[in-house]
Amino acid sequence: MTEQQRHILAALSATTLIGVGYYLQGILALALCMLFVLPMLIRNAYLICVWFIFFSYFRLHEAIPVLMAFKIPQLLALASLAGLVWQLWMMRGQLAWHRVHTLLCIFSFWVFVSCLMASNKGMAFGSFNSTYIKIVLMVFAISWLPTHLNQLRLFPPGLLMCGVLIAGIALYNKANGIGLVEGTRVTIGRNIGSMLGDPNDLALVLQFPVSFALAYCFSGSKFRRVLTIACFVTLVFGVLATQSRGGLLGIAAGVFTMTLLRSKNLVLPGIMGVCSLAVLVLAAGISDRSSGGAAEGGVDESAMGRVYAWVAAFRMAVSNPFTGVGLNNFYVNYYFYSPHWDGKNHAVHSTWFQILGETGFFGLALFLLLIVGAFMSSYQLLRRLRGHDLQPFAEGLWLGLISFCVGGTFLTQGFTWPLYILIGLLIALNRLTQGETDDHSHPKKTSLP
Repeated sequence: MTEQQRHILAALSATTLIGVGYYLQGILALALCMLFVLPMLIRNAYLICVWFIFFSYFRLHEAIPVLMAFKIPQLLALASLAGLVWQLWMMRGQLAWHRVHTLLCIFSFWVFVSCLMASNKGMAFGSFNSTYIKIVLMVFAISWLPTHLNQLRLFPPGLLMCGVLIAGIALYNKANGIGLVEGTRVTIGRNIGSMLGDPNDLALVLQFPVSFALAYCFSGSKFRRVLTIACFVTLVFGVLATQSRGGLLGIAAGVFTMTLLRSKNLVLPGIMGVCSLAVLVLAAGISDRSSGGAAEGGVDESAMGRVYAWVAAFRMAVSNPFTGVGLNNFYVNYYFYSPHWDGKNHAVHSTWFQILGETGFFGLALFLLLIVGAFMSSYQLLRRLRGHDLQPFAEGLWLGLISFCVGGTFLTQGFTWPLYILIGLLIALNRLTQGETDDHSHPKKTSLP
């Protein structure tokens, strides 16, 4: 081919591309974007997944409404799934399967069965398809996407940063009387129907970063410790502003457990736990609450409401022992099973009774097996990583599980993010540290008190 022919061919090719681009502008733009963006997505799939979790868990786009127009959670979800699919394809046959994966899949399958047998299948499958299936997929994304420990080390700072942001907004709303419930309990985004518009759910959201702040208060440089303590104090004040008793119990349980991990004296943790709970209750001003406050004698209305809801959940399980009333069906079935009707349906306000009422006795047994499996893995990590620079990370996961179990007794979080994020991180940390250290090795030491 002569030089002139090559120039003619190049001109024709360019003209053809321009013509195709003119008629297919949208597709061409998308293809070009994917050509440049896809490599970045693949390299940073884990970080994208983490930020999707932060946006979904902390509802950052609802706490800062200006972000809602950008549809950030949806974009991050698509990018996370793209990265996960690519990693599954590239590492097929090499992905480590953990026993907790098996327990999660069995429980998730039973949740699906409960949706099939639900009294309101539309609500059940709506919740399953829009929320729960995403949470389960993200467990696998969190556990498989990180390829080295440095990626996991980025998680706690991001978690604390988002937690402090939400706590700061809560304290701002409290100071300015924005979105208060019962006159004293703070919320975020209540006017736009945000999940953070319920003070108990807001306290639940802040529980997770509180656990990691507690763990990292005792490790690292002096500057990092001071910074982490400041984050911990801010988070605690955020929980206090919600006046949630379940949130206060979760913090007290975290203080007790952290003291137990750091002290050989068994008496000191008990004293610290009781004292911290007493101080938190006084600081929160729970006696000023219009429901559950000092104005109500005997067993207060809030406590009796929980008792009625728990009785209703138990009756749902007795009526449907294998599958319960179905995912997200407790609220609409409250009237038919509650021993006391005050004219409106109520939430269950307990993770254990939520699982019992919505998935039956068999579902609760599977859920408890999942919890036990997570605790066993967390305990093994605590032993393996003793003295390792990731010891605070393992302690944060252990504290998170403890806070979940204690706070979850009074907060509804059976099908929300906290437990499942913990499970994904446990599996990822176990996979990346497997063989690096064991009970008889001497890993790299860090400055621990």
